[in-house]
Amino acid sequence: MAADNLQRKLGLFPATNIVVANMIGAGIFTTSGLLMAGLNNPLLMLSLWVIGGIIALCGALSYGELGAAMPGAGGEYHFLSKLYHPLFGFLSGWGSFVVGFSAPIAASAMGFSEYFCRAIPTIPNWFESAGIMDQSATRTFLSVSVILIFTFIHYRGIKTGTLIQNILTLLKVALIVFLLLAGFLSGKGDISNLSAGGEVSSGLAGWKTIGLSLMWIMFAYSGWNASTYLGAEIKNPSKTLPRSLIVGTGIVMLIYLGLNALYIYGINPEEMKGVISVGGLVMANLFGKSADTLFSLLIAFALFSSLSAFIIIGPRVYYSMAKDGLFFKSVAQIHPKFKAPSNSIVLQGMIAIVLAFSGTFEQVLTYMGFALGIFPILTVIGVFKLRKVNPNALRIAGFPFAQIIYVTTGTLILFLAFLERPIESSIASFTVIAGIPAYYIFKRTLS
Repeated sequence: MAADNLQRKLGLFPATNIVVANMIGAGIFTTSGLLMAGLNNPLLMLSLWVIGGIIALCGALSYGELGAAMPGAGGEYHFLSKLYHPLFGFLSGWGSFVVGFSAPIAASAMGFSEYFCRAIPTIPNWFESAGIMDQSATRTFLSVSVILIFTFIHYRGIKTGTLIQNILTLLKVALIVFLLLAGFLSGKGDISNLSAGGEVSSGLAGWKTIGLSLMWIMFAYSGWNASTYLGAEIKNPSKTLPRSLIVGTGIVMLIYLGLNALYIYGINPEEMKGVISVGGLVMANLFGKSADTLFSLLIAFALFSSLSAFIIIGPRVYYSMAKDGLFFKSVAQIHPKFKAPSNSIVLQGMIAIVLAFSGTFEQVLTYMGFALGIFPILTVIGVFKLRKVNPNALRIAGFPFAQIIYVTTGTLILFLAFLERPIESSIASFTVIAGIPAYYIFKRTLS
């Protein structure tokens, strides 16, 4: 691996903030209504969110150990290249390039536009009545605009970017805490909603639905590995990096359980089914239309935090690939003034914009959920190899149970999700496979 030229400026607080910001995004504010449409059972849905949190904690324990032993930019790309072979690292980076980060950026932007248009429906209505664009095109226009704005912000460097990131994350967590307190203290919900609803389909059909649901939930939890992508920019990484992963993931797990409990308390299961802007709906039920407008607007802007975190992290992967001669050389260039991988940031923004035009929110969610699930499994398996070849490396509690839980459940989720949504899953698989010839082309022409 090539030496890093990035500067170590990040302590525990910003590193943990990036984990929290990366996790709390479009997933928690948009997937519960989609989940309820398939599961039909609030208690089952809440149980799956608990299971997803446990799986994410198992992953965080594993990545904490790997990150402490091998701090560097690039996350899975960095780990897999060192643990196995550069091809595996490249394929993970290729997946990140095409879908792993660009698609979550697009999804967060799409989530923003959903909530924004729910809060201020006069804007898409006016564009449509004036014959400028229909409501769907207005949402896409808003999504693209947000991607462009934050790409420009992070183009200007990690210091400015993380300052804005810290502020956005603190505001987002404060908003969620206020939403939880106000919602539960309102007394206007119905705790009996927890036992309402029907049952998930029996047999294989039910298991396929559960598998797809868990894959969507794991997308909402994705980001538990966020600070490993900034390992080359974290101070004292052997201590700071694992702590940021474990603390950040634990915080988010508690927040997710609280939010889903609030959704169930404030929304009848039948009413929740298929609703993307579920946070706005629960506030409308508990406090009326004006609260729906206010909180939909606040959640829309809160999604900036996760979108911003993805834009920070992804380019560090492409930067590392280019430094190793496995990607376009221009992507490895550090901006002389802003000291950030600026070309990489711009390239990622362009791909995210293409994906924002490419399909519905649910399709993008399934496509990236499958792609994001593949390489963390291989990376977690790498903990066994690390302990064998580097017995003096930092040991983190939970071995080998955390790794077995993560690998077993992760593999099962992908299998069931593939059976339920073969088209989106196949496209994600072919995206990864297309990286194999790309690896040899880059290796031959750029090395």
